[in-house]
Amino acid sequence: MCIPLCGFAQVFNVSSVDKVNIPVNPDAKVAAISPQGDYLLLSTAINTGLTKFDLTTNQTQVLTEAPGAGYDVKISPNGKRVIYRKNSFTKDHLKKVSLQSLELTNSKSKELVAPTRDLQGVRAEDATTAVVDNGKLAVKTADGSKVKMSAPMLSINNRQLMITRNGRTKLFSPNGKDNSYLWPSVSPDGTKVLYYVCGLGAYVCNIDGSNVKKIGMMRAPQWYNNDIVVGMNDQDDGEVIYASTIVAANLKGETQTLTDGKQIAMYPKVSPATGKIVFSTPEGEVYIIHVTQ
Repeated sequence: MCIPLCGFAQVFNVSSVDKVNIPVNPDAKVAAISPQGDYLLLSTAINTGLTKFDLTTNQTQVLTEAPGAGYDVKISPNGKRVIYRKNSFTKDHLKKVSLQSLELTNSKSKELVAPTRDLQGVRAEDATTAVVDNGKLAVKTADGSKVKMSAPMLSINNRQLMITRNGRTKLFSPNGKDNSYLWPSVSPDGTKVLYYVCGLGAYVCNIDGSNVKKIGMMRAPQWYNNDIVVGMNDQDDGEVIYASTIVAANLKGETQTLTDGKQIAMYPKVSPATGKIVFSTPEGEVYIIHVTQ
């Protein structure tokens, strides 16, 4: 049974929405914001490369030019490590993806996962990276030591939502196998799952798949904290997105639009510790929404 959540209220106090002075590039987009809110990772519309943009000094540093690096890039909780994908193709034109780790303090890089056809899920911690590759969980460390990870991981396989616990991956898909799933994530406290069902909207359920609740027609949803979700409400004509706003919702069923609709605001990234929600526009502009609760 799915219980819809709805209602309009103030989820956040919005103090300002400020344009970020990134280098002019109509193809730029935000791929991530550091947990500490002190830098952004910029990529392109097709996820080529990563550039670090310091929000204090406005200085930029090219980290990689790898194709695919901007897709689902991860930053470690301490902000010192970036984990990104690198696309390559076989002689038969089959796409493969490797996983790379880059230490920002010394610019040392390491391949965590060799090129594969089945990289399904990634989670980054300060010293470890958990990877689901072809349904199998592996935990990568800087020194190659073996560690176990008990926290659940989510991944997508053939449009279905999968969950990995205690090293075993199985079908999760709380809304049924007839749907396609995107953007899954576990809440910070590990008790709930957030995901998007294509054509239906964003949902939250318990980590065991029970108590499914619809958040709303919110795409690219992500946890802000254990009670609030942030995403975008975009509209298109079948080919072009002509409007999009950044929206927030809490688990009580209250929603709030955070932008005024003057920009096509897309793909928000959050830094809860600093009250920052950053988004891009199709014109390559970047803005930060400053919020409090």
